[in-house]
Amino acid sequence: MQKIPETANVAFSPVSLSFVQDYLGMLNDPDVSMWLGSRSVKFTVESEIEWVGKKLAEESPVWSMIEKKSGEFIGNIELMDVDAQTAELGIVITANKQDKGYGSEAIKATLAYGFGVMGLEKIVLKVYPDNARAIHVYEKCGFREYDRNNDDVFMEVLKDGFAEGGGS
Repeated sequence: MQKIPETANVAFSPVSLSFVQDYLGMLNDPDVSMWLGSRSVKFTVESEIEWVGKKLAEESPVWSMIEKKSGEFIGNIELMDVDAQTAELGIVITANKQDKGYGSEAIKATLAYGFGVMGLEKIVLKVYPDNARAIHVYEKCGFREYDRNNDDVFMEVLKDGFAEGGGS
């Protein structure tokens, strides 16, 4: 899988066993896990090794994000459930790297990659309705709500409406 071009502040790296402890620290942090679909799951070294192996074997479009200034781990971003025209965006950022603009940078770069390199027509995501901060970031990156229920807000951005600099 081709690497996403770096942004001003974020370098992208393939997922790696060398990041397993970073992944565990992030995913098992209550301030992060409360926003994951697997809120009650306890992630283990074994589960993360298995996940990395699966993603690498499938050549999945998933990357670890690294802060260029410090070289520190930021989080992961992925295009999941990819078909010929659509993929679902997933992103998770470690608690101490949130609210620094890295998510917006990474999302915009991933959207550009999905539309430009992969040839996708639409990228979707789902987010908890009470995660107002994430919804705001997604809207800033061009996503628009198209449906919701009690559990999730469903958002999408279309290739035709995407501008690399931000939302349309």
